[in-house]
Amino acid sequence: MVRDADRTKQRLLEAAVEEFAALGIAGARVNRIAEAAETNKAMIYAYYGNKDQLFDAVFTAHVANFLERVPFDAADLPGYAGRMFDLYEEFPSLLRLSTWYRLERPNGDRIEAVVAVNNLRLGKLEQAQRDGILPKHFKPIELLALIQSISTTWATMNPEFGVPADRAARRRTVVDAVRRLLDVSP
Repeated sequence: MVRDADRTKQRLLEAAVEEFAALGIAGARVNRIAEAAETNKAMIYAYYGNKDQLFDAVFTAHVANFLERVPFDAADLPGYAGRMFDLYEEFPSLLRLSTWYRLERPNGDRIEAVVAVNNLRLGKLEQAQRDGILPKHFKPIELLALIQSISTTWATMNPEFGVPADRAARRRTVVDAVRRLLDVSP
């Protein structure tokens, strides 16, 4: 039987997304990832080095996927927030993956793909403020943090609050909240 390295790597990444999203870096087990990918754990070490490096590869792929599906437009931040909401509604494992990244790596090694995308977005926000497209009542980092929080607000609510079942209404709330965030009228 001929091995297909690219196919094996892809299966490992797909299995790792689910494992890391469900259990985090510390809780994930390479033997379960290998089993789900229908290969052996030696392939994880051969292709990715170790579990942390596999997580880095998974998260880097997540960032690339995010950029492709949720293009950033500093001139349309409400639309950006809506697209982010849509992605996390369709793929809740991606939000869990991001949450584990923040929880387990608050001061750890930085993933260059994350640094690059954040620098890109912050630069676009800064330019839009200089051009007068966006108000300046928030610094770019504050604005980005608020938009990300608003976009994921329904997914991070305690279940006791009873999240509204109407997805379209939840999305409208996200988009409207960002629109109001940008309003500078008294």
